[in-house]
Amino acid sequence: MDGKVNESYITLEGHVELHTYRYLYFAVMLMAYVCIIICNLTIVYLIWMHRNLHEPMYIFIAALLLNSVVFSTNIYPKLLSDFLSEKQIISYSACYLQFFLFYSLSGSEFLLLAAMAYDRYVSICKPLQYATIMGRTTVCIFLSLAWLVPACVTGVQVILSSDMKLCKMNLNGILCNNLIYNMYCVSSKVHIVFGALSVAITAFFSLLFIVFSYTRILIISFQSSKEVRKKATQTCSPHLLVLINFSCLCAFDVIIVRLGSNITKLVRLVMTLQTVLYHPLFNPIIYGLKMKEISKQLRRLFYRDKAIVVRLKH
Repeated sequence: MDGKVNESYITLEGHVELHTYRYLYFAVMLMAYVCIIICNLTIVYLIWMHRNLHEPMYIFIAALLLNSVVFSTNIYPKLLSDFLSEKQIISYSACYLQFFLFYSLSGSEFLLLAAMAYDRYVSICKPLQYATIMGRTTVCIFLSLAWLVPACVTGVQVILSSDMKLCKMNLNGILCNNLIYNMYCVSSKVHIVFGALSVAITAFFSLLFIVFSYTRILIISFQSSKEVRKKATQTCSPHLLVLINFSCLCAFDVIIVRLGSNITKLVRLVMTLQTVLYHPLFNPIIYGLKMKEISKQLRRLFYRDKAIVVRLKH
């Protein structure tokens, strides 16, 4: 089997009533994917085009939304193809590529949210030093680390996993996530330890840093004027909403593996779809509605396009 493993295909067995609802699944998920691309890239476009949005906070938001686009593109094209295919299969190498991108980009999300928390901490707690601390170099370093660190950690994890022997070639899911561990003949202590270490580096330490940053912001805000409290609420609440939402969805991913066969295929499918459907749409909606400057530019874009359509009709 070891010699043939790179030529083998893994069967994805997580679909429910696919033969009956395949076209409904396809239509709904295609619409969701188009909405994800349009919503996220629209805000990225606005940030790119307007100089008043060329600030660290908005640059990190743009990076977060681009992260969501790549994350979705890693999943949706394959998922849409599976809906219309007679067999839901994926090659061994493609499965590990999807696994790598899934967890690398998820780790990047945590680190980007940590960078945004630090940016808000400096802005509110050290306003006079903000321009010096959050310069272009600092932003570039944060962005580079946010993508490179999870990629390296997940890459090592994939390399360790690729040499492990598989006892079955069927996956109880619709994509290659942590469920792939259930396919191994034996569990490796090195793999388990490194997996825990990667979670600690990308998620746990990021969450601790975010909690520390927002605790400091909360303390400073209550000791300051009403204007400072208002600024803190306006700029921090969208980040906290995104963080809470994403943390819950990551918890779903862990729960799916831990519960294993104790949950039905339908529940597992719904929980997986929550991760790939809800969050990439949630981010642009939250930032589009809650961030004042982005919301203002969105309204201008909408009214400008509406005016163009009216002129064309006449």
